[in-house]
Formats: sequence, C-alpha cells, structure tokens
Amino acid sequence: MSTQTITTLIDQYGYLAIILLIAVENVFPPIPSEVILTFTGFLTLTTHLTIWGATLAATFGSIIGAILLYGVGQLASLNRLRRFLNTRLGRLLRLKPTDIDRAAKFFNQHGGVAIFSGRFIPVVRSLISIPAGMAKFPFWPFIGLSTLGTLIWNTVLINAGCLAGTHWQTVTIWFEEWTWIILLTMLLLAAVGGLLYYLRKRRSI
Repeated sequence: MSTQTITTLIDQYGYLAIILLIAVENVFPPIPSEVILTFTGFLTLTTHLTIWGATLAATFGSIIGAILLYGVGQLASLNRLRRFLNTRLGRLLRLKPTDIDRAAKFFNQHGGVAIFSGRFIPVVRSLISIPAGMAKFPFWPFIGLSTLGTLIWNTVLINAGCLAGTHWQTVTIWFEEWTWIILLTMLLLAAVGGLLYYLRKRRSI
C-alpha cells in the first residue's frame, strides 16, 4: 500500500481509517506505522482529529491486530508458518521466514519484556504476538503489555507528527533510522520512572 493511499484514507475517513490501517499494519508489517501515525499527527492540526482521539484509535487498532496474531500463534507452529510464507499466498504478505524466526528468537530471549519492548521495533512489533501465542503466554498480561508498549509508541509518533507539521515525512524517515536509539531511550526512561516510583513507595512506608 502506497504512502499516498494511506494518507488519502486517513484524510477521508479519520478515526475509522486509523483503526483499520493500524490493525492491518499489525498483520501485514510492510505497511509502515510510522507513515500512518506521523501523518495522523499532522492532520490533528488541520482537521477534526485530536491527538488523544487519534492515539486511542491507533492503540485500539494495534490491539485488534495483536489479538489476531496471538490467535494465529496458538494455532500454528513455526514450521507451519515458515511453509506458509513460502507459498504464493504467503508471499503476498511480503514477509520472510526469517522475520518469524527473528520475532521468535526475540521473545525466547526476553519473554514478557519482549511483548512490551518489541512494540518499538519494526516488523518485530507486529510479529511478536505470534511467539507469545505459541508459548501460551497468559492472555490478559499479553494485552496489558501490548497496550502499554503500543500506547507509548503511538503517543510519541502522533505528537511528533503534530509538532513537525508539514514536515511530518522528515520525522518518518528519522524514526526509521533511529529506532534502536529511541527504544533504548524509552526503556531507560521507563526504568528511571520505575525506580523513582519504588523509592517513593519505600519512603512512604
């Protein structure tokens, strides 16, 4: 799906388009969420869309896609998914078996943390739901971690698109190039926030 098609859909259908596009992006990772979210942020300056409304719509769409792939993971094995991606229908998804292997390896190394942190990594953020389903990771903790990670990612990109205004495409390129630094920064901020919360709780005891 081209950038022009994505931007036209959001411009015409607003929140509904955001929900559907982000849900599809979770199932078909080659559709770039960076484009969807930063352009949405820009539209909050010129349309009825609001930052919070767009953020909630994008998060809702992400969770729909995550639940679908979690279900796929519960029903399928890695070998079955690899074989499917090598079929004509599977190739339409523009995914490689190595993409599935990468997500599975990331989940096996980091467990529940991968469900949260994986939401900031291209391709992995979509496919991480599959190994979580395969491992029978508890559903509600999966939803909680997915929602938190996705909410942070959506909030950052939509606000960045809003701040960039007509230069939103520059932000898209920047995020694609600096994803890992952004991830480490977010994790560091989360760790500092958790430490401060812990210290405050200890002082109050």
